[in-house]
Amino acid sequence: MSAALVIGATGTTGSRVVAGLVAAGVRVRGASRRGVAVQRAGVGADVEVVRFDWGDADSYGGALGGGVDRVYLVPPPGAADPAAVMLPFLRRARAEGVRRAVLLSSSAIPAGGPAVGQVHAALPGIFDEWAVLRPSWFMQNFTGDHLHARTVRAEGVIRTATGEGRVGFVDAGDIAAVAVRALVDERAPNADLVITGPQALSYGDIAAVLTEVTGRAVVHQRLTREEMAERLAAEMPAAFAGMLADMDRAIAGGAEDRTTGTVERITGRPPHDFRTVAEREAGGRG
Repeated sequence: MSAALVIGATGTTGSRVVAGLVAAGVRVRGASRRGVAVQRAGVGADVEVVRFDWGDADSYGGALGGGVDRVYLVPPPGAADPAAVMLPFLRRARAEGVRRAVLLSSSAIPAGGPAVGQVHAALPGIFDEWAVLRPSWFMQNFTGDHLHARTVRAEGVIRTATGEGRVGFVDAGDIAAVAVRALVDERAPNADLVITGPQALSYGDIAAVLTEVTGRAVVHQRLTREEMAERLAAEMPAAFAGMLADMDRAIAGGAEDRTTGTVERITGRPPHDFRTVAEREAGGRG
């Protein structure tokens, strides 16, 4: 019986992908660094749990084999050069019978671009069946465990270097729904899929919606690119912090001011809007 391997199975998209695959009747092997049950998805009992760490090649064997023929890939968090560890694993996966790979990337990073863009460029040469998901910024950045969510809860502030730039923020549940279809449909997309929500919003717009939904004032504080990089470097490696700060600067210039019809085209339903997600997940749920 074939199975799907979900790397990052306890994460924001991975847990939702696991739940979607289980609902679709697919046997799932959920991989995480600690090898813990996928509690957040509410389906831990139905999932084979394995330990997997991108930095530990000894953990790869337990994730592969046993009928695994599809894999959902979440890059190692905070890695400026994920290709260095991901490509050897992907070549091994292909040699061990994995035929389809679905990679989580970013709308801001094209094939051949920095970081995961290098993995994106290599993927079609390794697998005949593939998809690269390029979602915009997650709506859950303001309701989960992201830095923005933490400062919203602690201070009522969102700090960015995006100015008035707008983003097609997307629900992680919609990303997962696209991922599930890319994994289970008879024909793989064999394409990169830019995934957005229904509206492009500024961070000021986001703050206004959060203020209305929570009843607590939330404001957007504008930083310079350098201020943002310094702030992020307290949370992650400096090179990765600089890359994220550069993305903020790109947003300020209009790079993410767009929406796409990917969610509806792939899943058959429209994407969720930010107010709906904020009301559903107010207080950090989900």
